[in-house]
Amino acid sequence: MRRTSIMLGAAVLTVALASPAAAGKGHPDGDFGRAALTGFASLPAETFVPGSEPSGALIGAGPFNGIAAPFAGQPVQGFSGIVNRHDGTFDVLSDNGYGNKANSADYLLRVHRVKPDTKSGELEVLGGFGLRDPDHRVPFALTRADRRLTGADFDVESIVRAADGTYWIGDEFGPFLLHFSARGRLLEAPIALPGVQAPENPHLDGAQPTIGGSKGFEGLARSVDGRRLYPLLEGTVTGDTPGDLRFSEFDLRRRAYTGEHFVYRLESPAHAIGDAIAVDRHRFLVIERDGGQGDAARFKRIYLADSRDRDGDGVMDKTLVADLLDLANPQGIGGFGETFRFPFTTIEDVVLLDDRTLAVLNDNNFPFSSGRTPGEADDNEFITIRLADRLHADPRALR
Repeated sequence: MRRTSIMLGAAVLTVALASPAAAGKGHPDGDFGRAALTGFASLPAETFVPGSEPSGALIGAGPFNGIAAPFAGQPVQGFSGIVNRHDGTFDVLSDNGYGNKANSADYLLRVHRVKPDTKSGELEVLGGFGLRDPDHRVPFALTRADRRLTGADFDVESIVRAADGTYWIGDEFGPFLLHFSARGRLLEAPIALPGVQAPENPHLDGAQPTIGGSKGFEGLARSVDGRRLYPLLEGTVTGDTPGDLRFSEFDLRRRAYTGEHFVYRLESPAHAIGDAIAVDRHRFLVIERDGGQGDAARFKRIYLADSRDRDGDGVMDKTLVADLLDLANPQGIGGFGETFRFPFTTIEDVVLLDDRTLAVLNDNNFPFSSGRTPGEADDNEFITIRLADRLHADPRALR
């Protein structure tokens, strides 16, 4: 193949856990077999950052799934990226707000820090930080004079934490790589992907975009040695085979793309990816999904994608590790039946907990999505799943 990655207070989170399912050997075709639900959590849809500015004035009055706009504060919503801090806490990235540049100018981009307590069933929101550019690293005009970044400036969709404690975030509007301090201060100018521009790109200057709207860096993986990033586009670049997505390589020491990439092929050009993380030097976990929700959801899966392309077809080899619409739930976790479905339009977060356990979160598109209960805004759900076999991950991927 071509090889061209404050204390805000506590919010109650309903959590249920059960014993892991017995190990399985996978199907003869190489897929892992049926994964099992081991934990369920739900953060209420109408959760807001205490003392925050009003938001949602540009989405219309609604009501949307029974919720009227605008909102008195900034919703804690749209989880599009997650970082395991390995101390019982997680950083979760909210996306651009309400879906596009035009309606998200009053949504302040933010990373939330959360700590689930699976015994008490509470999720303590430990705080978080807003994303800002006080040093004028961004060369184009921003929405706010105070240079706090909004959903009209960037559509942040993926996040990794570097060894030095700083954060790299993938944006869809450029697409750009954004480098922030541990407290959300932009450290460098946005880094563009050569030859790729979305319609929202501020440097387009009348040229034709080479990728669809908001189809930039939906996934962002850090190599297990910490030396490279692998941003994964959500859309196909003009001239590429429809459904083929570029997994580009960025050298952190040189602060430059290497010019090499892998190709991840969707099962259908109508699908999209939701997140990507590294398992070892060659393998990545990738969420692939359709656009359906609720009963209309048909395809929500996690694949193990291998860049070595052992069958020589020019794209990454894929092994199914979990079907999120068919998870075993013999203990009835969360009050659900023996089969658990994660039926959301956008499932955009996956993180390794151990060699057989993943945490997966949805982006609830507040207040628009209603995949769990028709007519009701989706909560932010956090589930843990036990795979039917080990990943044999590089130990550094678990740190």
